[in-house]
Amino acid sequence: MMLSRELIRIMDTLEENGIEVMPYKGLALADSVYGDIALRQTGDIDLLIRAKDVSRACAVLAKLNFVAHLDLPERQQKAYLQSGYEYMFDAPAGRNLLELQWAIQPRFYAVDFSAEELFERAIAVSVAGRMVRTPSFEDSFILLSLHAAKHLWAKLIWICDLARIMKMNHLGWSQIKDRVERFRIRRILTLNLLLANRLLGASIPSQASEMLEDGIEDLAAKIEGFVPGGAPFHMESVAYFRCMLRLREHPGDRVRFASRLLLTAGPGEWASLKLPDFLFPAYRLVRLSRVASKLAHL
Repeated sequence: MMLSRELIRIMDTLEENGIEVMPYKGLALADSVYGDIALRQTGDIDLLIRAKDVSRACAVLAKLNFVAHLDLPERQQKAYLQSGYEYMFDAPAGRNLLELQWAIQPRFYAVDFSAEELFERAIAVSVAGRMVRTPSFEDSFILLSLHAAKHLWAKLIWICDLARIMKMNHLGWSQIKDRVERFRIRRILTLNLLLANRLLGASIPSQASEMLEDGIEDLAAKIEGFVPGGAPFHMESVAYFRCMLRLREHPGDRVRFASRLLLTAGPGEWASLKLPDFLFPAYRLVRLSRVASKLAHL
């Protein structure tokens, strides 16, 4: 109930300032997919926003006493909007209460899903009695699949969410298939479908079975073994990034993932060394140095 009140307060204030925003995951998922916000546990608020509105939204949230974890100067903020995907905020009601996202994942994951497309295909649902726009169920299935894969399925609830959506009678599997082929994430979708089936007994619809990739049963079995323990991977370990590479079926996407990972500087690099703006591109070298240092200590 507290999160619902905060969500409505945030949305009302942002919209009063001309900023369009969409809740997804969390409360929006609980009400639209489970039918009741009390039927799915959630600990924060996830909001999607357009990148061009991020600065204004941060200013509005500051007036609501939300404090961003990152406070970046203009040059770094511009780069972060291109390579990153979210700002996290604390509030009087709790730490890490809000995630404001303008992309689905950091750029180095090499799934360039456009937030603008999500806004264009959004649907209206009720959350705690307030009508809001949220990603379509087809888009939500893909977004939740990517999110679960990013964290290597460390929480069973993420697979439960997918299993609930799989039961929907009018889900547009042909639309999902088109987007899966476009972003070359067939292996990720296959693993999510198999895990929902094996762990929760969710039936794989005939239209969805056409997307299944052959020959990854060993990978599915390995991931299936992770889930009951609930122990997340260390997301900066070599083992984690090897798994991320295995999740991509196309060699070009594996190359993009690795190259972006090695060369994309972020808040860690910017904080480790202060460079003048005209040397900003040199942060790529700082990134390479930091990655090499981490590998050397493994």
